Amino acid sequence: MAEPIETIKVDSAHVNCDGGGGSLGHPRVFLQIKPEVGEIECPYCSRTYVLNKDAPAHAHGH
Repeated sequence: MAEPIETIKVDSAHVNCDGGGGSLGHPRVFLQIKPEVGEIECPYCSRTYVLNKDAPAHAHGH
């Protein structure tokens, strides 16, 4: 049976993941959470990063 996927709540739409570092880690990847989706999964380790609902909105020139 597969291990449960770790879910990490974040306050920023910009996250990076290295699998936790050490020998069990993976190359660092930089991920962008789309506000309309609200979460993103790391392609290496399947950690799911969830944007907190009360996170400050970041305007990107819209």
